[in-house]
Amino acid sequence: MSGTTFFMVGVDTEADDQWTLEGRKRLSVENARALPRLQKLCDAYEVRPSYLVTHEMATREPSRSILRDLFATGRCEIGAHLHPWSSPPYREEDLGGRYPSQLDGSQLETQLSELTAAIESSVGVRPVSYRAGRHGFDSRSVRILESLGYRVDTSVDPLFNETRKGGPSFAGAPVSPYRPDNGVVTTAGASSLLEIPVSAATIPALPKALERLYASLPAIPWRGYLRRLGLRAVWLRPSYSSVEDAKTLASALVARGVPTLNMLFHSSELVPNGSPYNRSGADVDHFFERLERVFDHVMKRLEARGVTYREYADILQAPRS
Repeated sequence: MSGTTFFMVGVDTEADDQWTLEGRKRLSVENARALPRLQKLCDAYEVRPSYLVTHEMATREPSRSILRDLFATGRCEIGAHLHPWSSPPYREEDLGGRYPSQLDGSQLETQLSELTAAIESSVGVRPVSYRAGRHGFDSRSVRILESLGYRVDTSVDPLFNETRKGGPSFAGAPVSPYRPDNGVVTTAGASSLLEIPVSAATIPALPKALERLYASLPAIPWRGYLRRLGLRAVWLRPSYSSVEDAKTLASALVARGVPTLNMLFHSSELVPNGSPYNRSGADVDHFFERLERVFDHVMKRLEARGVTYREYADILQAPRS
C-alpha cells in the first residue's frame, strides 16, 4: 500500500434541486436516470463511485431500482446521506434546509436509524459510509454512526466554515484520513469511525494554522483580496474549481504524501436544472467533460487506484505482509 494514491468519488445522491424550498417540498428523484451515464464514465477509468443516498432516493422510483441495479453489478458502493427535511421523522421547520448538526440528539439518532434501515430494506445493502447533508457533522453523529455500524464518514472539509449560517466549521482539519476524537471531530482520536476528508486546500499550500485562519475569513471581501494576490481555495469538486485547479490540487496533495484524493459532487448536477450549476443539456455535457479530464489526470498521470469508501476502510484494516 505504501506510495499508492487512492481515489474516491463520493456522489451525494439526492433529489433534484435541493437548493430551493420548492425542490425540497417536491423531492423529485428523476436525476437517478443519469447515474448509469456516470457509472459508464467511471468504469472507463476504473473509478469506483460511492453513491451516498438520501431517504427519498432509496425509497422512491425510479431511483430505488436504478440504485439496486447499479449495486448488483459490484462496481460501486451505496452509502448514506442525511437530509433532515426528507428523512423521517422530519418536521415542517426542517424544510428550510437545516443542518443535521442543528437537530436535537433524539431526532438526529432517529433519522439516522430510519435512513439506515430504509437503505437496507429498499436497496438491499446496509450502508457503512456516510456524509452529512450540508456537511452538518458533529461529535454526536460520530457516536450514533458507531452504534449503527458505520465505518466511514466523509463530511469533513478542511476549508468548510458555515458558522455564520448556523452550520459547522472544519477550518484547518486534516486532509489525510484519520479517526476523529469523540469530542472534537477535526482532531484525531480513538473513534472506530474513519474520517476521509473531502480533498480541499489552498494553492499555494498554507501551514495548517494559517489555513484555519483563511477558512475562517468571510468570502467577501477577504478571500477576493487574497485571490488577487495569488492565494486561492481549491476543492476536488468539478463545479467549484476549474479543471486545471483540480489537477494542480490533486498533484500537490500526492506530492505532499496525502494517501487519498476524495472528490465530491451531487447526483442532481448530472441533469439540466437539477442544481444551480448545470442549467442546460450543454452544461451537463460540459460537466461530464470536465469530470473526464480530472479522472484522466488522477488515474493515468498520477496512477491512482480507484476504490469505494468501504474498500479503502478494508485496505487499512487488512493485515500487512
